[in-house]
Amino acid sequence: MTEARQSILDEAWGLIPQTHETTAGTGSFTRTRVERIIAIAIGFGSLALGLQAFLSALGSTDENPGWHLPLLIAIFGSLTLMIVACLVGRGAKIAAGLFAMVYLACLALWPIATAGATPSPTHAPWIWFLVNIATLATVLAFPLPLQIFWTVLIPVVYGVVRLSMGGFGPEDLWIAVALDVSFALILGGVLLSLGWVFRSVANNVDITRAYAVESYAAAASADAAEKERVAVAALMHDSVLAALIAAERADSPRQRTLAIAMAREALTRLANTEQDSGEGTDEPTDASAIADAIERAAGDLGFSIVAERTIEPCPAAIPGRVARALVLAATQAIANAIEHAEASGLTVSIRGVANPVGVRIDVRDTGGGFAVDEVADDRLGIRGSIIARVAAVGGTSRIDSGRVGTTVRLEWREGES
Repeated sequence: MTEARQSILDEAWGLIPQTHETTAGTGSFTRTRVERIIAIAIGFGSLALGLQAFLSALGSTDENPGWHLPLLIAIFGSLTLMIVACLVGRGAKIAAGLFAMVYLACLALWPIATAGATPSPTHAPWIWFLVNIATLATVLAFPLPLQIFWTVLIPVVYGVVRLSMGGFGPEDLWIAVALDVSFALILGGVLLSLGWVFRSVANNVDITRAYAVESYAAAASADAAEKERVAVAALMHDSVLAALIAAERADSPRQRTLAIAMAREALTRLANTEQDSGEGTDEPTDASAIADAIERAAGDLGFSIVAERTIEPCPAAIPGRVARALVLAATQAIANAIEHAEASGLTVSIRGVANPVGVRIDVRDTGGGFAVDEVADDRLGIRGSIIARVAAVGGTSRIDSGRVGTTVRLEWREGES
């Protein structure tokens, strides 16, 4: 039922529209899209403010000779890289973190680059226009605590730099710097809050969606299990009960033959409840063909195996429906060993005898084993797909399991079917 539940869960996630932006994690659909929207908004906003700052920087005379061009290259080069990364959707976090660090370093070097210049209270330097871009970049690059710290740090450093250039006076410079710093803090706080709100809402939506899909999967899984139980109950009531009644009322060889056929049909249908497999034809085959079919079936399960064969030479005398039932039962035993014992020590041996014609198949593993009597009645992997399937063609099956491993033995002899 675990595999069925996972299949239903995958189907439920498949109902949600998928794009190349959301395939990284089915549980982060909204958060991924919000992150992309934030990156695009930051990219266009940085482009607008960056152009304003760049045009102002082209005619700037605040820096000393030898400082102007390196500062332009460092700041606007990293800013251009961040804008491109945001718009393209690749490496935005790294590029934004790089710009934030480069801007802070250039801001710290600004007093040296403009040494000797007298700051104007009415004219802000071009580097001022990028203060909030630097704080905005942290929304992409850093976790929330560092975003808050950076949003406060950048305006404060700018204020200290501006005041230090004027010798921490006169009074009108203090007023102008205080207004600039307060404006930067308020705008930075608003931008930081918007990013936090959008991400929180996206996370809540994703959590709710994941819970809804999980609830759908649980309901669908329960519904599938209930339908399976109803189908098995109907089968037991109709087919098996009818076969038992026919057997009890059989008074002639013809009626007994009919009752046997009805019992076989009921057992076959029970065995095929979990797999759409018919009885197959009665075209005769031999033990070697059965061994080949088991090896192919194991390969389809993703496990390559070479069956140990001890087969006496004899003509093809095993009915096709018998061979098919044995192959399907052996395949189920192999699947159980792969799933529950991780294919530990998994081997398959086949013995074919000529007089009377018969075949014996042993599927062994060295896993932890299980208690056969404790297997739930509604688990058809053993009772239906192995025991009932072999019994339907007149064969016998025996399962021995313990701490040293599990052995499933399937046998059929001519004349017993």
